[in-house]
Amino acid sequence: MPVPQSLQLHHVGVAVAELAPAVESYVRRFGYTVVSPVFHDPTQTAFVQFLYLPGESSYLEFVAPDGPGSKLAGVLRKGGGLNHLCYSVADIAAAVVELRATGLVTVCEPVAAVAFPGRRIAWLLGNDRVPVELVEAGQPGSL
Repeated sequence: MPVPQSLQLHHVGVAVAELAPAVESYVRRFGYTVVSPVFHDPTQTAFVQFLYLPGESSYLEFVAPDGPGSKLAGVLRKGGGLNHLCYSVADIAAAVVELRATGLVTVCEPVAAVAFPGRRIAWLLGNDRVPVELVEAGQPGSL
C-alpha cells in the first residue's frame, strides 16, 4: 500500500474544560510559548489556542468546548486529554483520498478553518479511534 503524500505533524490537539488553566500550566511547567490568540471556531464548536515549545517543529493545540452542546462535551465526560493528531499537507483533497485508501473514514470533508485563514481542514478517523485532522500547508512561519 502506498504511503500518503508527505505528511508533517502540525500539532497535537488536547481537549480541556477551560483553556486558560491548561495554557498557564504548560507555559509554567514545560516552557511553552503562546503563539496564537484564542480562536472561536463555531464549526468545531470549540475555543482553541496554540502553543509552541522552542526547538520543536510542531504545535500543541488546546481545544475547549464553546458551550454545553459542543462536539467536545462527550470527550470531556471521558476526562479529556489527547483529542487528535493534525498533519500538514500540500494537497488536502489528494491526502484525503490517499488516507481513505489506507482504511481511514472521512468524518468531515475539507472546510475553511478559522485558525488557519485561507486554508482548509479535513477530519478522518481510523479503527484506533484517534481523530486525524489535515490542514493545508501554509507559508513558512505561519501557524
